[in-house]
Amino acid sequence: MRINNNLMAMNTHRQLGIVTDSGAKATEKLSSGYRINRAGDDAAGLAISEKMRGQIRGLTQASRNAQDGISLIQTAEGALQETHAILQRMRELAVQSSTDTNTDDDRAEIQKEIDQLATEITRISETTQFNTMELLDGTYKDMKFHIGANENQNTTIAIDDMSAKALKVAGNGGPLEEVTDGEYLGEDAKVLKAGDDVVAVEIGSGANAKWYAAEDVVLVGGTLSVIDGTEGLELETGIAHDGKIVNYTLVDDENLTDDNIESTVLKDGDKIVAVEVNSKWYALEDVESDEDDTNPALKLKAGAEELDIVTDAKYLEANEGGIDVSSQVAADKAITVINDAISTVSSERSKLGALQNRLEHTIKNLDTSAENLQASESRIRDVDMAKEMMEFTKQNILQQASTAMLAQANMAPQSVLQLLR
Repeated sequence: MRINNNLMAMNTHRQLGIVTDSGAKATEKLSSGYRINRAGDDAAGLAISEKMRGQIRGLTQASRNAQDGISLIQTAEGALQETHAILQRMRELAVQSSTDTNTDDDRAEIQKEIDQLATEITRISETTQFNTMELLDGTYKDMKFHIGANENQNTTIAIDDMSAKALKVAGNGGPLEEVTDGEYLGEDAKVLKAGDDVVAVEIGSGANAKWYAAEDVVLVGGTLSVIDGTEGLELETGIAHDGKIVNYTLVDDENLTDDNIESTVLKDGDKIVAVEVNSKWYALEDVESDEDDTNPALKLKAGAEELDIVTDAKYLEANEGGIDVSSQVAADKAITVINDAISTVSSERSKLGALQNRLEHTIKNLDTSAENLQASESRIRDVDMAKEMMEFTKQNILQQASTAMLAQANMAPQSVLQLLR
């Protein structure tokens, strides 16, 4: 009997190694839960599943981005809800003030509340923040919410300026300034300006035209109005006397000589606002009399700059305060102005609400996509526990059998001893 005992043991050992490796892989898959633990398990499947994982995590983060966007919108919209409430109260006060059962003192008290409410609207616009970003002061423009897993999958949001000035419910009091964008005042209004500063405003045309100091004119509902009790500026004939531009009523007759040069002056009481020289307007400090000339006349100081009369000026706005309800006419106009402001805030809230509704649908879509993609990735990457448990049991049995057979193979040489007895 010829027995290759060494070959039998080696073959059994090799089979035991194969079974042990297979059992180890089955154990690894069962313990990790993944069918693919390394590229060698399934190279193509690994590449596909990793790409899917990127998409899944991107979709999940995009869903969180959309939720953050909704939180921002709710913050802004909540603040505008209070702005709406303030405007409704202001409208109520304007209606109250527009009836002549009120005295001037009554309207003055109403004006106090109007001014405070307008200030609060501006405060809300300046202090409403989300993650330290101002939302209602007009600076939150062209911002993007990234609501997708890939590049350029975003939506743009812009929130308009919701201050009292932007809503045109501020404008009673403070110096007038020219706005950058707006409608022209038209030919019935002229603005006398020194550089960027408004010196005076002329309202009306022809014989009805009258000049007013800038601080006495307010913009109500797109119409220039004069604050009640305001006296207009006077156009009077002035003279040059002792090197100064004065009004003839301020100089004693005996002091008048042929050297006194007449000129047109624009006066606010005793204060000279501007002087007209050769049909051009100049500030008082830029004009003097030429006493050494044979034919005395007004002359301009070095560096004197002509004041501009602007007939195509755009709407002027005051810097501080609220709309004017100090008279029946002004309060009546204020009702329409506040109506427009309410409409503006309503439009902004509607825009934000529509975007919020869109984002809510976006979140549902992103979550559904992520769920379906997760299922696809699971089919590629995750282990089939039942199948792998069967494989593990099989390999475990084979390992035990191989171990037993290896023991038998190692004992086989002893059978040769039986022949020697």
